Amino acid sequence: MQGLHLTADLHGCRCAPAWLLDAAALGRACTDAVHAAGLQPVGQLFHEFPATAHGPGGVTATVLLAESHLCVHTWPEQRAVTLDVYVCNFGADHSGKGRALMDALLALFDPTTVERHALQRGAVNEVVA
Repeated sequence: MQGLHLTADLHGCRCAPAWLLDAAALGRACTDAVHAAGLQPVGQLFHEFPATAHGPGGVTATVLLAESHLCVHTWPEQRAVTLDVYVCNFGADHSGKGRALMDALLALFDPTTVERHALQRGAVNEVVA
């Protein structure tokens, strides 16, 4: 169960409003990016949230991968997005594909600031009780 877990918090996204508001549009962009990175989608769910007193509703986009998952959450009223890409490295190292997927999504949202984290999961010989 080794893998690479990438996260990013995006602020000041300068992308087209559809990427923050339209579940179908964001879903297509996510699945296109998954394919372009060489990963295999096996399921998906794209959900639009209704507008509130705080502003327009955001979108959650999840693509289940044979290699693990992609999850995107948007906050259009803040022009903010959180990204989560996890690729298991069972049978092959998919780390480069996970990084390519993250980079494609960063380019899509075009944030002014990004906080990125990378976690190597399932280190060999490390057991936590």
